Amino acid sequence: MGLAFRHALALAVLLFVLLPFLWMAYAAFMPKEAVYSGELFSRVGLSLESVRALGKEGFWGRLLFSLVLSSGVAFLQLFTALLAAYALRAGLGLLPFYLVLMAIPAELLLVPLYGILKSLALLETPWALVLPFAASPFVLYLVYQAMRGVPEELLEAARLDGAGHRVLLFRILFPLVRPTLVAAGVLAFAAHWNLVLYPRVMVSDPRFWTLQTWLTDLQRKYPTDWGLLSAAALLSVLPIALLYLLFERRVVATFEEGLKG
Repeated sequence: MGLAFRHALALAVLLFVLLPFLWMAYAAFMPKEAVYSGELFSRVGLSLESVRALGKEGFWGRLLFSLVLSSGVAFLQLFTALLAAYALRAGLGLLPFYLVLMAIPAELLLVPLYGILKSLALLETPWALVLPFAASPFVLYLVYQAMRGVPEELLEAARLDGAGHRVLLFRILFPLVRPTLVAAGVLAFAAHWNLVLYPRVMVSDPRFWTLQTWLTDLQRKYPTDWGLLSAAALLSVLPIALLYLLFERRVVATFEEGLKG
């Protein structure tokens, strides 16, 4: 009886968590006349009108731009984390510095970053959305923790065979920490994908708006078009949802390993 109650409680919590997403998916493909008439369940139907309207508003261009931008940032963060984690493992005593950086709220850096980018004439350019995110203390910490798990004897044997830093990093450590790099890449992509305030402050040109910034503008333009807004929100979540579904186990395992260290 206790087990059945726990299962029922877990199912109820799951349904409660999923309810907003189910409603969003329902509203995204609901005919507009059903929304405005208030007959949400008596006039059930499937319509792609809201999805087609998104195309006219420029949704697909913003989606592609954000995919390219966030993928580029994730690649840069993985590359810099790989190099920096190797340096830390080799004895560079800067780990406390990186841990302090992890504790600084990103919003606190908006004003100094704005001044730096303005002095470099990078405001209103895509570089303003990329360069400040070329390195991530959190991604670095995850990669560093993975490298710490590699036995030192393995590297010592490679050094005795004449291996230099390049061989140690890219031929020995890189294949061993690749699962962590994949998981860290998913987290880096998701973090940059979900930025809203930073792109809004640094870039006012609609050509360089990320998808999340574009969504806030869409909400101001059509505050009561629930079908359009639901379709936009649903499609903007799909890339992140697909990434997590593909690499969920690796992400959870990497996160747990990183916290253990």
